[in-house]
Amino acid sequence: QVQLVESGGGLVKPGGSLRLSCVASGFTLNSYVIGWFRQAPGKERERVSCIESRDGSTSYADSVKGRFIMSRDNAKDNDKTTVHLQMNSLKPEDTAVYFCATDYYVHCSFNHEYDYWGQGTQVTVSS
Repeated sequence: QVQLVESGGGLVKPGGSLRLSCVASGFTLNSYVIGWFRQAPGKERERVSCIESRDGSTSYADSVKGRFIMSRDNAKDNDKTTVHLQMNSLKPEDTAVYFCATDYYVHCSFNHEYDYWGQGTQVTVSS
């Protein structure tokens, strides 16, 4: 059973930075993608970024491109990995619950649906 646990959320002032982490475990295949999503109150869930297990290739939503960086720790276990979302130059509109999710795709695509989700971590950007 794939499980994901996010951490690192909190309150930060506009222009500040936060680093989110997601520990994903229980993979049974070597090829998968992990995505970060966010949902603000009263708004639809938004795809933020994605990373591919094969080679660490990443992709980003236009709203965060150039400010957010997704990365992963060097793989030591075949069935477990940790990914991070470094969020810089944060804006009040980045306020949301951030989720990581995964599924067995080879390449990232913002059209993918995901079966496995973490519980989310709150990010609040406010002065």
